[in-house]
Amino acid sequence: ARSFADIGDIVRGKDLYLGDIKKKQNGKKTEREKLEENLKTIFTQIYNDVTRTATSGKTNGAQARYGNDPEFFKLREDWWYANRATVWKAITCSKELKGNNYFRPTCNGGSPTKGYCRCGDDEPGNEKPNIDPPTYLDYVPQYL
Repeated sequence: ARSFADIGDIVRGKDLYLGDIKKKQNGKKTEREKLEENLKTIFTQIYNDVTRTATSGKTNGAQARYGNDPEFFKLREDWWYANRATVWKAITCSKELKGNNYFRPTCNGGSPTKGYCRCGDDEPGNEKPNIDPPTYLDYVPQYL
């Protein structure tokens, strides 16, 4: 993934990159196929969790929403919408990615996130609306 938007596309199943064609020609799975298998396993578990019938016998309507989607595209879309801010904070604030020069300089035209791993003067407890993650990253066109 080259951008936050690419990560969103991968999670939602909309990424254009299909993997190494040579592996496909040699009968091996591409990285993309392996990734999709892993994502399907993960979203199968999430699906099972959200569609579980309560002990009272009531359902939450999730089966009706996600039931006819074997690749879980609707669930993946909803999961990304619900968790994108958490993913953004993990990318920009994690100690493991501290030295990453790709994701951290994403504020103010390339300047790094400052202090609290947030753009601008946003601070924990005093968060500004529509700053983290920057919404302009949702509309970055894919390039291969």
